[in-house]
Amino acid sequence: MIRSILWLIAVICIVVWMLGFFGFIAGLAIGSFIHIFLVIAVIVILYNVIARK
Repeated sequence: MIRSILWLIAVICIVVWMLGFFGFIAGLAIGSFIHIFLVIAVIVILYNVIARK
């Protein structure tokens, strides 16, 4: 259950990051705020890959 929630958070973070990166969300493209979403998504994905073993 917790893994599926973490995967959902990772996917949402990546989608929001991509929207901000390509300029669809102008407010999120300013500064380094958008990169926080990418870092969170990568951490969650790595945790899921490592915890699977």
